Amino acid sequence: MALIKLGGGVADIRGSIAGTVFSKNRYGSYARNLTVPVNPGSPLQTKIRAVMGQIRAAWFNQLTQAQREAWATYAANVQVQNRLGESITLTGWNHFARSAAALVYNDLDIVADAPTDYSLAEQDGTLSITASEATQEISVAFDDSLSWVDEDNAHLLIYASRPQNPTVNFFKGPYQIAGKISGNSTTPPTSPTTISAPFEFEEGQKLFVQARIIRADGRLSAPFRVGATAEA
Repeated sequence: MALIKLGGGVADIRGSIAGTVFSKNRYGSYARNLTVPVNPGSPLQTKIRAVMGQIRAAWFNQLTQAQREAWATYAANVQVQNRLGESITLTGWNHFARSAAALVYNDLDIVADAPTDYSLAEQDGTLSITASEATQEISVAFDDSLSWVDEDNAHLLIYASRPQNPTVNFFKGPYQIAGKISGNSTTPPTSPTTISAPFEFEEGQKLFVQARIIRADGRLSAPFRVGATAEA
């Protein structure tokens, strides 16, 4: 489904209509033919389907009506941005699902109780990475003064791209989980922290990382992304 913003005509459009995909990059709006990928039933796809099944089961079978209503209250107070950059209101299920999916996909426990802090988790505008071909590791530098760092059961979730050509400057996905940096009230993590890359890469290739912060109360940040050219 496409999102269309009207002005003195069409001011912006994102999504697909009748076989054409509309999007926007730094050079402006563009359109391309819609391609439907073959469904190979890869291990990643299988895991994602299993994750979504687990989340739906938790929502309907494990959460109480009071907990579902609390997520609805959270949703009514917390807006997110859509693909047009506009603020929109999600449902309680939507907020629970985005939080639970991030947790389950990273082998963490679902947070059933809705947050009582009506905000998203913060982003880290200082995030940066370096990548070493020799070690096949990604070094993640982050702001260790943010609140999640000193919080038990809070995490900086790191997702990495497959290596890209050096000329690629923008990458939206897909990303695969690379690891997580966990907050700790006793021994907080220090920056930078090194994690193993999920894909093999070579010097000169471009790597991109998408990160999210999830707090102990289940609040999940919007994604934020950085890239770097792999070193020797």
